Amino acid sequence: MSIQEKYALTDEGMRNVKLGTVWTAASNLVIFGGVGIVYLFMEALMAHLTGGVPLPPLAPYAAAIVIFAVVLFVTEYLAYYYQYGVIYKESGRQRIGLAERLRKLPLSFFGRRDLADLTETLMTDVKTTEHAYSHVLPELYGAYITLAVAAIGLLSFDWRLALASLWSCPVGLAILFGARRTLQPMMEATRLRGLATSEDIQEALECVREVRATNQEDRYLEHIHADIDAAERQAARSEVACGIAVNGAQVVLRLGLATTVLAGATFVLEGSCTFMTLFAFLVVVSRIYAPFDQCLMLIAELFSAKTSASRMKSFYEEPLAQGGETYEPNGHDVAFEDVSFSYDGGEKVLDGVTFTACEGEVTALVGPSGSGKSTCARLSCRLWDANAGRVTVGGVDVSGVDPEVLLRDFAVVFQDVLLFDDTVMGNIRLGRRGATDEEVLAAARAANCDEFVSRLPKGYDTMIGENGSKLSGGERQRISIARALLKDAPVVLLDEATASLDVENETQVQEALSHLLVGKTVIVIAHRMRTVMSADKIVVLDGGRVVEQGSPDELLAVNGLFARMVRLQTESAEWTL
Repeated sequence: MSIQEKYALTDEGMRNVKLGTVWTAASNLVIFGGVGIVYLFMEALMAHLTGGVPLPPLAPYAAAIVIFAVVLFVTEYLAYYYQYGVIYKESGRQRIGLAERLRKLPLSFFGRRDLADLTETLMTDVKTTEHAYSHVLPELYGAYITLAVAAIGLLSFDWRLALASLWSCPVGLAILFGARRTLQPMMEATRLRGLATSEDIQEALECVREVRATNQEDRYLEHIHADIDAAERQAARSEVACGIAVNGAQVVLRLGLATTVLAGATFVLEGSCTFMTLFAFLVVVSRIYAPFDQCLMLIAELFSAKTSASRMKSFYEEPLAQGGETYEPNGHDVAFEDVSFSYDGGEKVLDGVTFTACEGEVTALVGPSGSGKSTCARLSCRLWDANAGRVTVGGVDVSGVDPEVLLRDFAVVFQDVLLFDDTVMGNIRLGRRGATDEEVLAAARAANCDEFVSRLPKGYDTMIGENGSKLSGGERQRISIARALLKDAPVVLLDEATASLDVENETQVQEALSHLLVGKTVIVIAHRMRTVMSADKIVVLDGGRVVEQGSPDELLAVNGLFARMVRLQTESAEWTL
């Protein structure tokens, strides 16, 4: 596996890592040039002091030092630039790439991964890999290059001192990389513990009202504290194990300096090596050890980055919801032909469903909870793909159309409304980004938004908070309806679109919908039977099968499941305390 694949780098990121490595190695090697200048000067000085040789002019040495300083500055600058300058942009490219990938993944992927897990990958995992390829990779591979070049030079100079000096580098690295099999599972366990803690905190924030309403604060906090303590213990175990491995490798690395002194002193006493040669070896070896010393302190992050990168790569290994860019339907009838479906291979939610929602008509899907109504809506716009059978729009099989292309013809209002921390105007305009203010306001009035927007501090320019937190459920739903109306798509899906509205507002919105949805293919999902009594066609689902379909009057005359549901809701409406 290449370095690029191992650390999930983009092409540009890999190029910058290579440049960072080259310039880091160049900077290390330039320092050896400075050592050479000092060595030559000291040798000339010793010859002058001991042998009476005239001292050479100082100007060439001074000029060499100036040139050395300039070259060192340039290489250090370029090494820093490619390590910490442009390389930081790689995390931005990675996050954008991951977000683009997520945008094209089918909903089945999100059913298997929770929000905290995805957030951890987009933020923490990208940050972990960023630190690895900005701080560790260039330094580590630059140190490898430096070691290789220095080894060649030292071996040619004095192979005995070279062996005494360099043996500790490969041994120290072997110790650390040998411990990787033990360290990586511990790091993965630490990450999982941290993820569990993040999930707990996120759940607590999302369910804070329910936790307080049921007096479960102490029990819930006890559970969170237990997970935090477990995460801390696991992190401590990982840190201790990593510290033992890193410090062991550093001790071995330092032994190389000791063996260099011992061997050099022996050779000097024997007369087979000069003091200046020993001095040069000690200076060079210390410069070889310096980048390795820094790498050893950070190399644990390299192991952790590999785990993070594998999680990032898992996004790219997921199959995309792909299809053709050409989509030319003959009208917009939505037809289900013997469709069966189950979520992630579980129990069948739909079994042999067949019906047609005709263009220009309102087709209502009704039935008990869990009968498959919302699943039909999701399959029609290819938020999921059917396991068997066909779903077509205007005769075109939706499984062969790119989801983003297909969704241009769909306006969707689901039961779970999602709004952004933006103005009312901005949230409605998401339905059609190029819409004028007048068009946005017309859609808002049609969805009966004026009534509550007039009470907001800045009207339609009021920020509504995260997911519309400053609005009621009914107000949020009306904004979602206005967004769908603004899109003016030929197919409209309304999944419990009026569920959060009171009777008065529901009547007003339904009246607006009846005028604005003329000529479109409308699929309505509702539990209130009064909501669908004006539909052109009703499809009754039960247990994932179509048990009845026809006009409201026809189904009432049959006296089947639909008639029974109408009777039960009529009786419940008359119930009083």
